[in-house]
Amino acid sequence: MGKVGKALEVKGMLAGDAKSVARKWVLEEAVKMPGVCGAFFHGSINWLPDHAVLSPHSDVDVMLVLEESHPQSKLGKFVYQDVLLEVSDVAKDRLKSAEMVLGQYHLAGSFQKPSVILDPSGELTKLQVAVAKAYAKRDWVRRRCQHVQDKILHAYRLDETKPLCDQVNSWVFPVGITTHMLLVAGLRNPTVRRRYVETHRLLADYGYLDFYEPLLDLLGCTHMTKGQVGQHLEALTEVFDVAAQVSKTPFFFSSDISEIARPIAIDGSWEMIEAGFHREAVFWMVATYSRCQKIIDCDGSVEMQRWASRGYVDFLSELGINSFSELRRRKDQVEQILPQVWEVAEAIMAANPEIQD
Repeated sequence: MGKVGKALEVKGMLAGDAKSVARKWVLEEAVKMPGVCGAFFHGSINWLPDHAVLSPHSDVDVMLVLEESHPQSKLGKFVYQDVLLEVSDVAKDRLKSAEMVLGQYHLAGSFQKPSVILDPSGELTKLQVAVAKAYAKRDWVRRRCQHVQDKILHAYRLDETKPLCDQVNSWVFPVGITTHMLLVAGLRNPTVRRRYVETHRLLADYGYLDFYEPLLDLLGCTHMTKGQVGQHLEALTEVFDVAAQVSKTPFFFSSDISEIARPIAIDGSWEMIEAGFHREAVFWMVATYSRCQKIIDCDGSVEMQRWASRGYVDFLSELGINSFSELRRRKDQVEQILPQVWEVAEAIMAANPEIQD
């Protein structure tokens, strides 16, 4: 069993060096894959200057562009020359125009600066330049905020017939995506694991810090202490290690629950707790716990399932989740707060000097 209760002390390399390694993998390995016609850096690496130190609790996201309309299953996380890569794919059809990309909040940020790795036709580079030119236009920023809202309202369906872990994900992800609307409005990185930390900074910068507690309250963690969150992370750490060992059934998130992903999911959470962001760590802990539970439910023994579910249910209970009706009520709360989220997002857009008319 791995180390419990303390983040691993690993020295990160420079972001530029990590990108060089990722670029090498694309040019030497990805080019051999059938259907690959391009590649670009995706996600948080695009928001880091090359001289910045890449956190040991982060990976480097690479997006492969495929010729076919229906992308194959993503490669996920793997280590290449001491760099943890996260490789996903997108169909070329989804990148037909700058307008298509500018309205998608999870894609547009990857083109706001030069990010192209592989581009035999030159089309990807032209797309990146066009997106970067219009990225900070007010109409496009607002449209991306609308895309966030649409995802909150329509991407996750709460279904009582599904396993508890699926029900929980249909609640917790819309909760967490509320932060993305604000980050998008502020032209900041809609990051995954550290979304609440970055949202706190954004709201503090724009004078809306009083809106932060209501966002956290949607998770049900405003009352939790550092010690309480740490106890639940200790339980999750043990479950994570078991889930990583027994995992056989392929899920889109399988590589996120693996030994190589442990520095992100587990050690990264310990780092947040130790830095005083224990409540901010709760979102990704819930998501990770739910994924572990799904793996163990599919591939673990009955005894493992019972053992893992005890800590999972205790964690949910701490957050006030004790029934499907409570999940449904809490999901309704997300929809009810959206007008306020939108109001703050509009205020941030109005005050942001980088946003252009």
